[in-house]
Amino acid sequence: MSRRALVTGGAGFIGSHVADLFAANGYEVEVLDNLSSGRRENVPDGRRLHHLDIASPDAAAVVANGRYDVVAHLAAQIDVRKSVLEPLFDARVNVLGTLNLLEAVRTSGHATRFVFASTGGAIYGDFVTPPNREGMPMDPESPYGIAKMSAELYLAAYARLHKLDTCVLRYANVYGPRQDPHGEAGVVAIFCNRILDGRALTVFGDGSQTRDYVFVKDVARANLAAAERELPKPGPINERAFNVGTGVETSVNELAGALRRAAGSETAIEYAPARAGELQRSCVSIEKIGRQLGWRPEMSLDAGLAETYEWFAARRAGAAAR
Repeated sequence: MSRRALVTGGAGFIGSHVADLFAANGYEVEVLDNLSSGRRENVPDGRRLHHLDIASPDAAAVVANGRYDVVAHLAAQIDVRKSVLEPLFDARVNVLGTLNLLEAVRTSGHATRFVFASTGGAIYGDFVTPPNREGMPMDPESPYGIAKMSAELYLAAYARLHKLDTCVLRYANVYGPRQDPHGEAGVVAIFCNRILDGRALTVFGDGSQTRDYVFVKDVARANLAAAERELPKPGPINERAFNVGTGVETSVNELAGALRRAAGSETAIEYAPARAGELQRSCVSIEKIGRQLGWRPEMSLDAGLAETYEWFAARRAGAAAR
């Protein structure tokens, strides 16, 4: 009998790549997604889609009765700005939605590994010096980061109290094919579309601010490793938490230059006033995930940006042909 996997948010940018990789590795994959930001086209024919809200009783029933070997939980409210404006909505999705699925796993009685997508930037806050390591203090600045930290605390507690098999992946700035221009990593999608439109790339501030950009297919590989590798015994919140990034800081200026080279474009770069409160440096240490899960990123930034730009260009050409 094949192993079974449920990917929440599996119609979305990252989740669809995770679902594809699980399927390629012999899993029977199902997707749970409310399609608020995910796309039905990212769910191939033959893959079952549960069109549900993760905070709903119906979603809990899917998890409780599905006898899944792994639940990769990527469905989330991902917009930091929206979390500031609508913290109750953010908490309902990111805290209560996660807790709803955890309870479903607990009551199912099935040995399911629960892999949770967290954040390697917002969860640490501005009071640490990169590269951020899993054991550093967490002091989020946004309701989004607070909600992710709260969900992590629930996972650690459920592992200790109820012996649930949980794991946390703290993503850096994920980019790649199928990306929508949302969130900080969305700058790659924004820049791709601007190059294709022949419009200048807008850089806020002096462009020296840095991020850790990790390719989406590498992130999918991290989810597979988290699903299959042996984990440490449950303990404090950081015990089963792993950063997923490259360990390399890339400035916005460097990103713009690399993407222009990938596109073979001389698109102009325009500078705009810095955005208030923007984090100046962000990068995660990946030593722990390499040591314990055997994972490391394989895609270079230049190659990843080239593949991403080619995807956006092909999608644009396909739309024009229709």
